[in-house]
Amino acid sequence: MSPMKPLPFFRFGCAMAALGVLVPAAESTWVQRAADGSLTYNVDGRGEGIPDFSRAGYGGGGVALPQVPTVVTLAPQPTGDDGARIQAALDAVGARTPDARGFRGAVLLGAGTYRIGGKLEMKAGGVVLRGAGSGETGGTILFATGKTQRTLIEVGGPRASRTEIAGTRRRVTNAYVPSNSRSFNVDSAAGYAVGDRLIVFRPSTAAWIVALGMDKIPNRPGAPAGATKSWKAGDYDLAFERTVTAIAGNRITVDAPVMNALDAEFGGGAIFKYRLPRIAECGVETLRLVSEYEKGRETEDEAHAWVGINLGFVENAWVRDVTTVHFSHGVDAGSNSMFVTLQDCRHLDPVSLLTGGRRYAFALNGQYGLALRCFVRGARHSFVNGSRARGPSAFVDCTAVQAHSDSGPHHRWVVGTLYDNVSDDNQLRVQNRQWSGSGHGWAGAQQVLWNSTSKSLALQQPPTARNYAIGCTGNWVPGSWAPEAPDGIIESKGRPVLPRSLYRAQLEARLGPAALAALAPP
Repeated sequence: MSPMKPLPFFRFGCAMAALGVLVPAAESTWVQRAADGSLTYNVDGRGEGIPDFSRAGYGGGGVALPQVPTVVTLAPQPTGDDGARIQAALDAVGARTPDARGFRGAVLLGAGTYRIGGKLEMKAGGVVLRGAGSGETGGTILFATGKTQRTLIEVGGPRASRTEIAGTRRRVTNAYVPSNSRSFNVDSAAGYAVGDRLIVFRPSTAAWIVALGMDKIPNRPGAPAGATKSWKAGDYDLAFERTVTAIAGNRITVDAPVMNALDAEFGGGAIFKYRLPRIAECGVETLRLVSEYEKGRETEDEAHAWVGINLGFVENAWVRDVTTVHFSHGVDAGSNSMFVTLQDCRHLDPVSLLTGGRRYAFALNGQYGLALRCFVRGARHSFVNGSRARGPSAFVDCTAVQAHSDSGPHHRWVVGTLYDNVSDDNQLRVQNRQWSGSGHGWAGAQQVLWNSTSKSLALQQPPTARNYAIGCTGNWVPGSWAPEAPDGIIESKGRPVLPRSLYRAQLEARLGPAALAALAPP
């Protein structure tokens, strides 16, 4: 008999790592990796399994963030407000002709402190705002002065709306398309070609809402009758932006999974082409953003700059090596953002009341968003998705300390998020939030917690969907609002699994080992 091959080991969990305890890694039954790096996925009777998240991030994943040449350099003034000078520089670079890659150039803010009483707006694609460092000393500090709640840096062009291109809508003919699927049949593929952008549309019918129990959300205890709103048909339609990668007859394959099953029982699905203007190839990097506030009122003062950076109508955008201090919210990737990466960022010591709607550190609310190696101290919802975020999104190797609430999908049917080696020292939860807020209900579906740790873990599973927790460590508890709801798929409690990082393994399986170099720390 040949000797047993030794198992790889992981250090995991704050307490166990501090003790130096080594725990042998297990194999997941849901995702298995072969010696050549390929992955095999287990599925249930309907074909449902863990989706591929590897398209999340700048460039569709596996693409290194660019280094854009500096074309304008500024230094701080000894006194006065610097906002107008910086805005003028951003506008001037935004007026330049972009190069072949779409870049216009970077505005470099030299070391020192810049006072800004308003906001900065990055309106054109191909522009980067860069500092000389994100630390407490020696770098570039943007000091948001005054008592006005606002976003300090807005990235994204003017607000726009999606327009369906007439005559392009096609009906999905499959009785059931699993949420992890990238292929489906339509009644006609005429007019479609590889490389086309399309919407995969999934309606929210009354029958589906009844199946979830979201037509009768209990009223918040002690609140006036009717304060809690049940879900309504049409309010939860999902429009997934995808790119056609193959066509065979009337079968279409897209670049990323649909992330929510298309079920004929609940209205099926459709595709159509669309227009939605965005700016592209823009970034904010190597800066420290600090919000002025009234000292001694850290859990009271709300009259100050509120959001560090907001990514609006953007595509292929990034925030790299940025620290936000004392803002309620750190970086928000909005619902119209696509292919964005938040990399090696920090959100520290937010100032606000400790109640709802506050202290969201890193929010991925669009599609194809990646937060990589981000750190949070003192937030409520450190790593979070807002209502109806459509995925794929991934939080990878992120850490939160001194958290006041939970990380996870926050409310109203977030689909397709991966929490990969996330550590939150308070709560990591996927649950039915019922009457929370004005009627959050089921927070998330097709949520995957992978080798993550938290003081408190909850994973519940809604009807019609799946949620997974694989190799996670912490104290498992029922959901806070509906403890009777069934658990999701929980495997290997307290014991990490191979591969260590699902996102990295999926990226390598799709693009090869070279793609992992794009994720390397600076």
